[in-house]
Amino acid sequence: MLKILWFTLLSYQLTIVLATDYELLLEDPDIFSPCTEGVPGSVGIGEIFDLSQIEYNQDSDVIHVSGNATTTWDIQPTDRIAGSFAIFHNERGNWEPTVFSMSTQDFCSSMYNADSYWYKSWTKHILNKNDVQSKCLNTPGTLLVHEPFDVQLIIYNVRGSAQGRYKVVVTLEAFDEKNMRRETSLCFEIRGEVEKLKKKK
Repeated sequence: MLKILWFTLLSYQLTIVLATDYELLLEDPDIFSPCTEGVPGSVGIGEIFDLSQIEYNQDSDVIHVSGNATTTWDIQPTDRIAGSFAIFHNERGNWEPTVFSMSTQDFCSSMYNADSYWYKSWTKHILNKNDVQSKCLNTPGTLLVHEPFDVQLIIYNVRGSAQGRYKVVVTLEAFDEKNMRRETSLCFEIRGEVEKLKKKK
């Protein structure tokens, strides 16, 4: 999920003219933070997934990710999941929306779509996707086996100034067969400081 923030910041300001490189300094060493303004009934990522077998190791400007995650969301396999993420920039103490956000009313249909941000940033690294694709995230006990992968914390060739605090807010909501929203939803944030990368002498 961390790559989502990076891909979207890149597409938000990327150009080859007057370009500068930037580094993301994570605010929370655990990467994922609870939402400060989540929808009612929202919980953090640790209450939707068992992440006890996932390891994150930061090495300078790279985060190495490995291990497995198990879904624990207490919803039904027939539920529809709506997903969204949005990037915010902190301006004078207030989180202001940027131009970049994305949502889908059927997350399960895009979870393993090779053209989706979800796939490019996360699910392409799930090794057993052929076995679990039909289970999405609405089947508790589904084991997602990940290949080791790296998350780069540098973006290159950014036009103008992108410095300051940013956050990406990710939300997943489940709806039953009557299209009624389930009481428990997922909402988490990835927050960090974007700083101009110092040129090596």
